[in-house]
Amino acid sequence: MSNPTSTSSAATSFLGIDALFNNPLFAGGIGLAGLGAAAALARRSAIQGAGLLKRRLIVNLEISKQDDSYQWILAWLSLPRPPGGFIASKLTRIHHLSMKTTSRSAQNRPAHAHFFLQPGYGRHIIRHKNAYISVNREKQASANLNTGEPFETVTLTTLYAHRHIFEDIFAEAHQLAVSAQEGKTIMYTSRGMEWAQFGEARRKRPLHSVILDRGIKERILDDVKDFMSRQQWYVDRGIPYRRGYLLYGPPGSGKSSFIQALAGELDFGVAIINLSERGITDDKLAHLMTRLPPRSILLLEDADAAFMNRKQVEADGYSGATVTFSGLLNALDGVAAGEERIAFLTTNHIDRLDEALIRPGRVDMTVRIGEATRYQAAEMWDRFYGDIDKDGNGRQRFLKRLEELGLVASIDGDTKKKNLHTSTAAIQGLFLFNKDDMDGAIEMAEGLIPRIYEPEAQKGITVPA
Repeated sequence: MSNPTSTSSAATSFLGIDALFNNPLFAGGIGLAGLGAAAALARRSAIQGAGLLKRRLIVNLEISKQDDSYQWILAWLSLPRPPGGFIASKLTRIHHLSMKTTSRSAQNRPAHAHFFLQPGYGRHIIRHKNAYISVNREKQASANLNTGEPFETVTLTTLYAHRHIFEDIFAEAHQLAVSAQEGKTIMYTSRGMEWAQFGEARRKRPLHSVILDRGIKERILDDVKDFMSRQQWYVDRGIPYRRGYLLYGPPGSGKSSFIQALAGELDFGVAIINLSERGITDDKLAHLMTRLPPRSILLLEDADAAFMNRKQVEADGYSGATVTFSGLLNALDGVAAGEERIAFLTTNHIDRLDEALIRPGRVDMTVRIGEATRYQAAEMWDRFYGDIDKDGNGRQRFLKRLEELGLVASIDGDTKKKNLHTSTAAIQGLFLFNKDDMDGAIEMAEGLIPRIYEPEAQKGITVPA
């Protein structure tokens, strides 16, 4: 038998719930809550559906400023677009531009400048081969700790069906960059822990414009070309694929000029590290040498500077403000040393170098580029005055004058004054001072004699007046 009390309680509860639902305020609230839940569910489903649709129909390509193609794409985006329809031309016009200026200064005044307009930060729409592409250039809040520059990205967005258009864009952008650098040599320098282009690309210097003593250029060039053609030979024999050269001699003899001309001959760039510069530590040097720009010659200037700092690494890992002797050796052929490298070291003081540096594997060829010789003086004369000295009489008088002053060896190989020499840079300075006056150059040849200046006299010019 059922309990009359329980039955009565159940009936009372049912009547209470029924009365609650019959209440219009409560029923309205339940209805609104249901509608809200349904709307939220519909919104969430729409967002998820739109995201899925976007992933299926849209493709994004992000390019970081650290990538080589970043500047190529900005340059490509700056090109004028072929005219389309009225609406298309208005829609795809880039309205927000930013300026990039590169200039060379002379005596604190801009001597030469290039102005380069590129898309500014924000969103742009372009049209390329019937495909519409959204371009979003952004500057991040975070920055590179080494350079302090903020991170930047360019994101290209188009329909998934047009994704192959990116290949065309990068091919055109790369070709544009190649055309802009054609006939030029790119110079790189260290900026923090990374490489950066140093100024504008320089016009290639012809190898024949650098006048060294007889046979020196040809010997080095042949060795470099032989090295470049034998990569597989090195790999097969387990030999690190790198080659090192040491050029030494007095200042003004043409060491750096020759390296720049050699890079132009090989269609390479030049990555320069001055070892005497404060801040070039062992870690930085090793890092830079393992991240060399592609197709570039490494130039380590003032190699003797590393031998001035033989400080041992301290407990905290600090080894001083400049590179150390051991740091240079490890960077050249240590365990972490990079491969596929052509390195040139230069110094004015070979007597300061250690024999540990001048050994195969670190330095494979050592060449002295010294004081001006009779051969160099004659070649330089023809370069400057060959068009007006038709019979060569002026050249003979100039060479004879240099012999009389003891600045070059005579034909029989003897000199009248053994301790007197001059440099090709000094001879070039003399010729530049007398551009169209070969007789004036002969008369002023005495000014090529090296002089020991008093401190007061060191402030004067060295070109004879």
